[in-house]
Amino acid sequence: MNDVQTKVAVVTGAGSGIGRAVAVELVRGGWSVALAGRRVEALEETASLAKSADALIVRTDVAREEDVAALFDAVHSRFGRVDLLFNNAGTFGPGGVPLEDLSYDAWRHVVDTNLNGAFLCAQAAFRAMKAQSPQGGRIVNNGSISAHVPRPHSIAYTATKHAMTGLTKSLSLDGRPYRIAASQIDIGNAATDMTERMQTGILQANGAMAVEPVMDVADVARTVRHMAELPLEANVQFATVMATNMPYIGRG
Repeated sequence: MNDVQTKVAVVTGAGSGIGRAVAVELVRGGWSVALAGRRVEALEETASLAKSADALIVRTDVAREEDVAALFDAVHSRFGRVDLLFNNAGTFGPGGVPLEDLSYDAWRHVVDTNLNGAFLCAQAAFRAMKAQSPQGGRIVNNGSISAHVPRPHSIAYTATKHAMTGLTKSLSLDGRPYRIAASQIDIGNAATDMTERMQTGILQANGAMAVEPVMDVADVARTVRHMAELPLEANVQFATVMATNMPYIGRG
């Protein structure tokens, strides 16, 4: 059980990319971390990279209610509380598919993972944070630059990331009586497997293909840690962390 001196974090999508980088950064900061994701081998690799002897690895499909319940049951059994949920698991869906050709199954998969999964994890964390003593905690949702502006052929991803903003605001409001803070980090072009194509050329709004700059994912991880380690009386409600010269501000 946790002695409340060590903070406990749950990181979804912890097997790669941003989730992995954040998990490693939190362990470096002294946090106990539960690693959730669909591939146990990838989660084990994250734990190894973090050099964490007490990392909890839980195979989790966030779109499955029973998986999310099992994740938070395991966290409670191991650590006794939850101080942070980094609600990170997500998928872009099929790339380059025009709206009129996007199958309903593909749409539903993105919505189930990015939105329904985020809700299920936030709800489970909220329940735990409300019930525990000392009461409270923090939920940091992974939004995206796509919570503000879309890319071509990204209707499912963009819709879920806009919805994430509403989820964050509602969590913030509903969490006030229970010392539960909620925030959102909108990330643009962090160097991960998901953004590899940006370094070779990606479709722009004007129809051209262009290489886009990327930033070190470690800079995202440090930002999440900063947000997580604020006292609960303070909150970074929304943060945007992006490659400085990516096409976003103005006309590119």
